[in-house]
Amino acid sequence: MLVSLSAIAILLILSAFFSGSETALTAASRPLMHQMAQKGDRRAATVERLHAKTERLIGAILLGNNLVNILASALATSLMIAAYGEAGVAYATIVMTLMILILAEILPKTYAFKNANRTALWVAPVVNALVFVLAPVTHAIQLVTRAMFKAFGVDFDSGAMLGGQAAELRGAIELHAGDDQSVRHERAMLRSVLDLADVQVGEIMIHRKNVDAIDADEVPRSIVDQVLASPYTRIPLWRGKTDNVVAVLHVKALLREVRAQDRRIEDVDIASLAAKPWFIPESTTLLDQLLAFRDRHEHFSLVVDEYGSLMGIVTLEDILEEIVGDISDEHDVAVTGARGHSDGSFTVWGSVTIRDLNREFEWNLPDEEAATVAGLVLHESRRIPEVGQAFMFHDFRFEILTRHRHQITSVRITPPMELRRRLPQRG
Repeated sequence: MLVSLSAIAILLILSAFFSGSETALTAASRPLMHQMAQKGDRRAATVERLHAKTERLIGAILLGNNLVNILASALATSLMIAAYGEAGVAYATIVMTLMILILAEILPKTYAFKNANRTALWVAPVVNALVFVLAPVTHAIQLVTRAMFKAFGVDFDSGAMLGGQAAELRGAIELHAGDDQSVRHERAMLRSVLDLADVQVGEIMIHRKNVDAIDADEVPRSIVDQVLASPYTRIPLWRGKTDNVVAVLHVKALLREVRAQDRRIEDVDIASLAAKPWFIPESTTLLDQLLAFRDRHEHFSLVVDEYGSLMGIVTLEDILEEIVGDISDEHDVAVTGARGHSDGSFTVWGSVTIRDLNREFEWNLPDEEAATVAGLVLHESRRIPEVGQAFMFHDFRFEILTRHRHQITSVRITPPMELRRRLPQRG
């Protein structure tokens, strides 16, 4: 009896080890383990190898855990039957259920979950050896389980699970909790980095009606005056009509030529100074355009639609602002486009992009069908609304404040009450 009781105790300890190891290895931080492995930590590298073969890891742990639990239960049942007869089966079931549940499941898993990284490093060498020893058995079990899944039409090799890592990363970003301005800004930056491959330049470009452009046929002095009056360093030149951009003038090149001509502005050849324009389709993603800017060593491009018509411009700064937020210098005109009120509502220009509002206030307005606030109202209302009309879309209230002809110029947006409570008041 003492031998059997000792064996049961040892088996319960092994069961606790398997349970805790499973929880620790699955809950351990993969980014942290990767960093530690890069710095030469062998145990962290072992954890990484175990993560790489999850099926074998889980199979080996479950195999070992079930073996010791069943063996412990069998020994306990044998002891109870010898002591109490047939009633011993019921006694053994009750006792072993409580002991396995408390000592071999709840206690080790709770500890492992609260100390996942440290526990994973401690158990990794032992579990790695166990996985190696049980590899033939777990491999055979994997073949059987895959065959059963395939019989039910489940195929793990079909690529259906692709995208899970990106979703996991987005979830981790949302768990970066806190309402402080710095924390909210960090969350917005991390979200924007993940969105670079999904957002098109047409959604962030500066519309052609807001672009400073100069007629290339004007006299040099007039062009120089317009360049000096503009806050930008790269200015498109058009000929015939504003949509027909023929070149892009860089202010530095113009100033160097003016100095070389000893300030005789009339002798400056504007056409020879301007660079060839670079046109890109509006469907180009921000990630592709960012890489193109880097490869071409350029900062300025013109956006055209599928018919070749000029839509606007996009610069390297525009893409960087999608990541880090607004970048202003002493020459920029400071316009935010959103003004807060004491009741939690906001007066917003119709041209403000939905992405900017979502990033600034952590809203969740959809931007798939429309890029700006005015575009969202038109899309959802299916009409050109009158001043004073109000709509409820996506739990937000939109009231039309001003309109210029058919263009919505300002809207009063009232977010849901739960969002208004945690937003800072803005004047």
